[in-house]
Amino acid sequence: MEKIDKLDRQILNIISKNARIPFKDVAEECGVSRAAIHQRVQRMIDMNVIVGSGYHINPKILGYNTCTYIGVKLERGSMYKDVVPAFEKIPEVVECHFTTGPYTMLIKLYARDNEHLMELLNSKIQEIPGVTATETLISLRQSVKREIPICDISE
Repeated sequence: MEKIDKLDRQILNIISKNARIPFKDVAEECGVSRAAIHQRVQRMIDMNVIVGSGYHINPKILGYNTCTYIGVKLERGSMYKDVVPAFEKIPEVVECHFTTGPYTMLIKLYARDNEHLMELLNSKIQEIPGVTATETLISLRQSVKREIPICDISE
């Protein structure tokens, strides 16, 4: 894998704060040409340094007022690969992780309200073959959301 240099990190720092910033503004801030920024960004996309793009949607505006983390216990950890497709079929599930600790998996989902959450738990999640237990944690407020710091890890 190619190395990420100081200029790449500077570019990442700028675009991670505002993905819609014009390349000409990034180029100006970095002191290089717009073409250089375009080439660097494309290279980092090709290297999977930059993954995905798009807009962040506010779930509350769409009526999803409850953000929930659910610890899921499975009969056997090896069932993870069989359970993931079932979670993929539940549109309200936005993240799914295979974890260490007291849970086999940790999922994040959005529900319209507590009644909707109960429906998701009872009628969908707990009905998935292999799921033996769940523990629900409701987020009251998200206080920090950011990307990983863009710095040299040798610093």
